[in-house]
Amino acid sequence: MAGIASTGASRRAPVAERPASRDVVNIGKSVIIKGELSGSENLTIEGQFEGKIELRDNALTVGPNGKIKAEMLFAKSVDILGRVTGKIMAVDVVSIRENGAVDGDITAPRIAIADGAHFRGSVDMRRDSVKAEPRESVVAKAPAAPKGPVAPVQAQPQPGQAPPPRVGRAAGGRQGR
Repeated sequence: MAGIASTGASRRAPVAERPASRDVVNIGKSVIIKGELSGSENLTIEGQFEGKIELRDNALTVGPNGKIKAEMLFAKSVDILGRVTGKIMAVDVVSIRENGAVDGDITAPRIAIADGAHFRGSVDMRRDSVKAEPRESVVAKAPAAPKGPVAPVQAQPQPGQAPPPRVGRAAGGRQGR
């Protein structure tokens, strides 16, 4: 029994430790993912992804083989060596490297586009345009409809114009009075 540790540690299955936020998670080029992806690690995508990505405080790298079709891609920084289609938002910077391609809208305070890169879309570089979380599109609300009966509005003639014709219903389908 000289070869066995007294704690019994050699008999237990190893426990995986949670990676630190500085670690990089890789999605290989044979992997295809559809859906929503969020996390607290830096991420490199070499495969294909379709959906939403949210990495609030971390970097996303789209590798040379990576292809992303994003409803929304939100990260601290985004480095593109592959292809991204869709809406990109970054807290810090979006970089499109040589041979990288983006077809979509970019919102970030800093943007770098290398020679040989492809970009088609719009850019919003206001410093306050991206905060610590993605913005939802805001739809203006119409004022609430008044309660109770409402008097009809009639056009008033402008000075020098004839009054508008009065329209009403008469028996037999005739109009006017």
